[in-house]
Amino acid sequence: AVLKDRSVVTWGNAYFGGDSSTVQDRLQRVQQIQANGFAFAAILEDGSAVTWGIESYGGNSFTVQDKLKSVQHVQATMFAFAAILADGSVVSWGF
Repeated sequence: AVLKDRSVVTWGNAYFGGDSSTVQDRLQRVQQIQANGFAFAAILEDGSAVTWGIESYGGNSFTVQDKLKSVQHVQATMFAFAAILADGSVVSWGF
């Protein structure tokens, strides 16, 4: 959940993203959160994105992190995410 101060609190099964402690320090100024059944993606005020949950289902965006700039929207699928950037291009990650 995004709190009033735009930080994030998570709960539930850690395996499925209920534990965001590995990225908690980055979950500030959150604009939007999307979730699939296994992971979460948050857009931050600066246009970057933070992900957590099962790595292969979108919880790890390391391979595309350098492209996740000026993110306007994130859409979840069952096993992946797609981000629409300000220039209209799309970046996807997950299974």
